[in-house]
Amino acid sequence: MSKTVIEKVVDIYKRSQLSISKFAEIIGKDRRTVTSWIDKIVQKEPGEEVLERISTFFRYPKRIWSQECQGEELLELLTQVPKEEIKIIDEGYLGGLKYILAHEDKERFVIHPQFPGPMYRDTTVPRVYRTQSSLEIESFKKERITKMLSYSFHTTEWYSIKSLLNFCFAQIGNFYTDIQKVQILQLMIDNFDENYNKRLYFFDSYSRKIYGLDTAYTSINIKNGVMFFKAPLESVFIEVRNKKLIERIHKHFTFGSEAPTHINPNDATTILKILKQCIEEGKSLCEAYEEINAKTFYGGLFKNNISLSLHQNLSTPKEGQKTS
Repeated sequence: MSKTVIEKVVDIYKRSQLSISKFAEIIGKDRRTVTSWIDKIVQKEPGEEVLERISTFFRYPKRIWSQECQGEELLELLTQVPKEEIKIIDEGYLGGLKYILAHEDKERFVIHPQFPGPMYRDTTVPRVYRTQSSLEIESFKKERITKMLSYSFHTTEWYSIKSLLNFCFAQIGNFYTDIQKVQILQLMIDNFDENYNKRLYFFDSYSRKIYGLDTAYTSINIKNGVMFFKAPLESVFIEVRNKKLIERIHKHFTFGSEAPTHINPNDATTILKILKQCIEEGKSLCEAYEEINAKTFYGGLFKNNISLSLHQNLSTPKEGQKTS
């Protein structure tokens, strides 16, 4: 039996495994409309705008809406790997900012290449890389900052321990003053400390081979099946919609036995507090290591990220080291 357009829409909804509310949001309709299609209460076909939204979001060819597209052909188009799994987002700085806001609207899961993330940097050191701005750009940046710092906003952020130590103590390529470092660390402490909506991870870049995972801003939206990362070009992002790849990378950072060796998120702000105090007191990298080794069980992870030439100046990590 031939499927109607509504029946095809319902099939796509079921395959998406999205909630009715989320599916309705994607196609620009309310929950009652979607429910009426599922329950076969309404027979009037959706408009072209709805079909266009579905095709665009799920990467389906427009051919699926043809009355002639039925049976095996329809099943193949709905189940095959989409041809457009990769999309280049090259819409300038403002366009890139809008893109990030749209895809990190409700929550975000980000792997950062540097500490701190650009949002935290922008609160303290505006326009580090850019010499031009506009009221619209500044408005969107302010909107992003306000949203990300909201107590109820869900965020999971990963940074390498190496990037954290570079931020605090590097003498090359570090454009932060000690005052700015302290301000940023305090901002992140306030944002993450005892907030169960937010999780902060610091991982050891040298405990295993993870080349690439800490070299580009990578944002994963597992619910929508989309991931994007920063290309090595100004304001250009690469969007990926390969479900298996996205799930694999997400699992790598969420499944205990697969995740990189890291500091327990419950202890992350303790580390930030120690480093903040060290900067305020003018202590060196080696002295900061000794503080961390004495006050936590993560000395070993930090020693892994300190130059071998300095190891002779460092004490042995105390027993009971944590390698979460």
